[in-house]
Amino acid sequence: MRTTLTLDEDVADRTRALAQKLRKPFKAVVNEALRLGLEQVEKPTKQQRYKTQPHAMGLHRGYSLDNIQELIAQVEGEDFR
Repeated sequence: MRTTLTLDEDVADRTRALAQKLRKPFKAVVNEALRLGLEQVEKPTKQQRYKTQPHAMGLHRGYSLDNIQELIAQVEGEDFR
């Protein structure tokens, strides 16, 4: 298939240099690069699950989580309210 493709100058320069280095036609290098690139685009990206590490904070003696306002007052002082 014949088509017109506009390449950025840096891409064209790299492709020409690679074609010269490999002693392959420009067209062959472009087709090979496109094939490899399309394979990468078609692959689903592997996403790692986000994990958090639990950390036991503990609660000091004399404090209770039953009444949060009271706990804040004990920790921050009465002026916090």
